[in-house]
Amino acid sequence: LMPQPPTSYSFEFKLALVQRFLAGETAPDLSVEAGLSSPRVLQKWVRAYRDEGADALRPKPKGRPRKSDAPPPPDTPEVERLRRENERLRAEVAYLGKLRALREQGRR
Repeated sequence: LMPQPPTSYSFEFKLALVQRFLAGETAPDLSVEAGLSSPRVLQKWVRAYRDEGADALRPKPKGRPRKSDAPPPPDTPEVERLRRENERLRAEVAYLGKLRALREQGRR
């Protein structure tokens, strides 16, 4: 037997069942009526609702969070120092490359 993928329920569906449970209906009756695999599913929703409110029943995004489009933090003195050092080293590498090319040209 192949396991079935988990069923996804809408926010409205979960909220309606939780509210009916809190109004006095039993978890086993509601879970059978709604076609849930177990009353524990409903009890988990009720616990989340009581702990965090209705937003806890909303679907959660899947996968790795996206990078934020927030601007980078302002430059710190160390970052600025490293940028200057990086520019100096680039200039030095370019100078040495040209020097090497001139020497090679002189040998020919």
